[in-house]
Amino acid sequence: MFAVGLTGGIGSGKSTVADLFAAHGVPLVDADLIAHRVTAPHGIAMPQIAAEFGAEFVAPDGSLDRARMRTLVFSDETARKRLESITHPLIRAETEREQREAQGPYVIVVVPLLVESGSWKNRVDRVLTVDCSVGTQVERVMKRNGFSREQVLAIIARQATREARLAAADDVIENDDAPLDALRAQVDAQHSAYLALAGA
Repeated sequence: MFAVGLTGGIGSGKSTVADLFAAHGVPLVDADLIAHRVTAPHGIAMPQIAAEFGAEFVAPDGSLDRARMRTLVFSDETARKRLESITHPLIRAETEREQREAQGPYVIVVVPLLVESGSWKNRVDRVLTVDCSVGTQVERVMKRNGFSREQVLAIIARQATREARLAAADDVIENDDAPLDALRAQVDAQHSAYLALAGA
């Protein structure tokens, strides 16, 4: 099935754009949701995480202690790679399964780290980047997550640059201060283009 990889930095509005595509009946495969599922209470990644990092990284409900792990991986690059070596293959396998099982005119695969991962570009037919300024990203995430400006900038620094995401894109949706109607119009236009490309 024709597949579009949807990406964008934190706070760019990927979820809103994905929801607008879903409103057209396009199935979504969301790598972030899958990542949460594999590290949810008794998720498939949890036994390996507990064995690798210790029981203190497992919350009382059997899920990943996200705050503790976030603190560790932000201060220790080796720990981040150890975590990714556990979670990424599981996320990839689940993403591929959902992509195979998707029913619709084409499928949108939401991958926040599409540019960073390297291999994703070969697994989708088009890359769609949701773009906004770094300033907009910071303001949105501070408001949404209650993070400090420094925390948000640290997250942004770990992601691909805005320029790298735009360079990887086949298509771009602008979402700096776009009202919802303007955003919907951009999605509608892309949806029509993807229907044509998918032969639907």
